[in-house]
Parts: sequence; structure tokens; C-alpha cells
Amino acid sequence: MSRAFVNEDNAAAQADQPVERQVSEQPNRLTAQGLAQLQAKVAQLQAEHSAESAKGEQADKQRQADLERDLRYFNQRVQSAQVVAPATSTDKVQIGSWVTFVNEHDEQQRIQLVGEDQADASAGLINWGSPLGRALLGAQVGDEVLWKRPVGDQLIEVLGIEAEA
Repeated sequence: MSRAFVNEDNAAAQADQPVERQVSEQPNRLTAQGLAQLQAKVAQLQAEHSAESAKGEQADKQRQADLERDLRYFNQRVQSAQVVAPATSTDKVQIGSWVTFVNEHDEQQRIQLVGEDQADASAGLINWGSPLGRALLGAQVGDEVLWKRPVGDQLIEVLGIEAEA
């Protein structure tokens, strides 16, 4: 058999495989709530995978492959999780803290620093490793910090720090 045919068969088989999800290089520091959310996601994916597998020959093979990929990713995230102690201090910003700040245009914002998998900007949950998170981490009330944004740096002032609820 020609090597060309073997390579084409291998290429076709690889094309059906889902692309692995990228795992962040930053440490997987998160809140206890963030870990619980990851564990719930793993349980949900396991249930979906079991339900799909139970269909036997009728199972959607692509769906199964996608679920297996996601299970590998979220299991790895649970394994690498570094749960931080709850933010109880209001002296300085830490993972889990709620922070109120004002920008150069006197616009106030209130956010919580959380782990990467828990982040949801629309809900005010900001990844501690993001440019905003890194700018605020360790800051104290009254501190002005530089938020290095892709659209231009912005000076923000920390108005308040609340402990994790």
C-alpha cells in the first residue's frame, strides 16, 4: 500500500477529533465557589457523556468526542485548582475581594476578583490574572493603579474593598 493512502487515512481520522481546549499558563487560583462550579461542570459533563454513550450505535460520535475533550479540560482544571482562603480582609485587594473603583471619567465600577474559570465580566466577576485583576491585586483603598488595557492605559482609584460574601 502506498504511504500516501496511509497518510490520507490518518489525516481524515485526525480531522474528526475535536481540538483540545487550551489550558492557561497562569496558576489556577480560585475561590471555593469557583472550585464548586468546576466540580459541578465535571458532574454535568459526565452525566451528558453517560447519556450519549447509553445510546450505543445511535450515539452522536462527534458529541461524544466533544464531551470527552471538555471532560479532560475540566478534570485538569479541578486537579490544578489552588483554592485561596476566603477574602476576609478589607485592607488590600485579594482574590475573592469585591472592589469598587473609579476611572478617570468619574465612572464607578464594582467587581470581584475570581479565578479564570469563574470569570464573567457581565456579572462583574473578573479574572485575577487579567490586566484589571493584576492592576488591582494588592491595592488598598485610596490607591491609584494603572490599568494596562489594549485600548490604552487608564488610571483608576480604589474606593472600597469588601470581603468575599
